[in-house]
Amino acid sequence: MLNGKKIILAVSGSIAAYKSALIIRLLIKAGASVKVIMTEASEDFITPLTLATLSKNPVLKDFTKDNDSGEWNNHVDLGLWADAIIVAPATANTIAKMVSGHADSLLLAVYLSARCPVFVAPAMDLDMYKHQSTQENLETLIERGDLIIQPESGELASGLIGEGRLTEPDHILEFLDNYFAEKASLYGLKLLVSAGPTHEPIDPVRFIGNHSS
Repeated sequence: MLNGKKIILAVSGSIAAYKSALIIRLLIKAGASVKVIMTEASEDFITPLTLATLSKNPVLKDFTKDNDSGEWNNHVDLGLWADAIIVAPATANTIAKMVSGHADSLLLAVYLSARCPVFVAPAMDLDMYKHQSTQENLETLIERGDLIIQPESGELASGLIGEGRLTEPDHILEFLDNYFAEKASLYGLKLLVSAGPTHEPIDPVRFIGNHSS
């Protein structure tokens, strides 16, 4: 269901950012077109060159492309271009700014401009994920229509064991695929295709028919 879809992958500053490379590969393999937006903090964990090579598109980081020429990355156009935005990994900081409506990065400005479904895949340490403020922020995003791809439980960067680990890339792709399958125009409908003549009985002896339909 992802074939031909235009996807923006928004990468924020988590050690789980290395998984973004795998997400891109799976999206491309499924036939999607991918553009990547990175926050400044995410560059500490994975290079723009890696994600640009995999996505076959330049990585977008700033509002301006070239200060001398005045070119800029139009966040409104990006928001309109996308069939879906995936924020993965989504840190506690990024989630909080999404809720509060901050627009101090290209990622957040595109989020605020989006008219497409937004999928948020949290990634953070156990205590940060369980904190009341984070849970309330996630609930707020859900109330506004964003879709949360729940993190998995496992060993975290701190050494703790628990929830907060970015779900595996193949699970993210499965989540997206299921979403678009459910939204497909013919999904869930039962169709009958008839070819050739049809007979509609009037009584046990007579019927109305036509040569083909």
